[in-house]
Amino acid sequence: MRTKFRWFVLLLTAAALILPVIAATPVMADPLSDAIAAVPQGTGPGQIDPAAPAGIFNIPGAPSPGLVFCFCWAIWVGWIFSTVGAFGGVMAGVGHISIYGMGPYAKTFKDTSPALNKMLTDSIRVSNQWLVGLSALVSSITYGRQKRLVTSLGAFLGAGALFATFLVVFTTAGKVRFSQYQGWFGLCVFLIFAFMVYEMSPKGQASKKAAKAAAKAFENTVKNKGNIEGQGVQTLKWSLSKTEISFFGQQFSFSPLWAFIGGFCISALASFIGVGGGFLYVPFLTSVVGLPMFVVAGTSAVAVLIGMIFSIFNFMVLKGVVVFWPMIGIELLGVFVGSMIGPRTGKYIPEKVLKWIFLLLAFYIGIRYTLRGFFGIAML
Repeated sequence: MRTKFRWFVLLLTAAALILPVIAATPVMADPLSDAIAAVPQGTGPGQIDPAAPAGIFNIPGAPSPGLVFCFCWAIWVGWIFSTVGAFGGVMAGVGHISIYGMGPYAKTFKDTSPALNKMLTDSIRVSNQWLVGLSALVSSITYGRQKRLVTSLGAFLGAGALFATFLVVFTTAGKVRFSQYQGWFGLCVFLIFAFMVYEMSPKGQASKKAAKAAAKAFENTVKNKGNIEGQGVQTLKWSLSKTEISFFGQQFSFSPLWAFIGGFCISALASFIGVGGGFLYVPFLTSVVGLPMFVVAGTSAVAVLIGMIFSIFNFMVLKGVVVFWPMIGIELLGVFVGSMIGPRTGKYIPEKVLKWIFLLLAFYIGIRYTLRGFFGIAML
């Protein structure tokens, strides 16, 4: 009975977040319709061929990703975010930009229709956020049940994100060309890769004794099929100046004020490139706060969830950005499946492996999109 009740609460919460935005967003916003109508007709780049099959937004000749493939890719998006607390939005971006072909298609309108170029870019940004937002919701509930998240820390990070999302949405919506977006997308990811490499060096690991001890104790408990909830996150002391928690016999502390500032800075950058910010929250939580990876994923999910709710609302309701609902709808189903699997499989993966997954993804994605966005160099 309790399990059924939790599922009911989860679905009700998801509906409460999604339905108001859908209801407040027109099927086809007038500015987008006008921008499509103004594009020159023809078969060349940056033109629309009326005789071509309809794709996204019912635009003739636009990419038309298969819904089954979208569902499968979204499972991967949900799994990777719910497992390491990062790269959900980044992987959603890889899918929308490259695999589905929305990025190169938007880029063709750079000269013939700059307005459509920017509108499609904004649509990609918000589409990424829908996927990572749902994954963050499901992950937060699952990690909370396992006592593997620091709710107060995630809340303060998310509070900082609220202010950042207002700032970024109203200063960048409709003003970013796709090539700019792609380049900054890659550069941010690559810089995080460099930082994480340093963190895994002997010098970077010198101050991680408590986190390593807690991670080892957690891994041993899982290996021996022990009760992880009994030794999970507990708040020992709470105040605005300093909060102390314990996890598997080790104590950690953080400043809520610095968490608020960190959430603001991280969310400002994440909202600009259209992702959840987990790839920035993870280094912050492991390096600045010093938490083990087994706590970081859930805490990151809480912060991401708060930021995504307000960012999506600001983009879609206040600024009129639209997404292609047939594609997003099937992707949300896939993300839900992947996000349910992630926390249940991630606890069996050693902490070092989780960090190496993070590093490899950051290196490849960072290099690929930096070179393509700023220098026009394509790599596989």
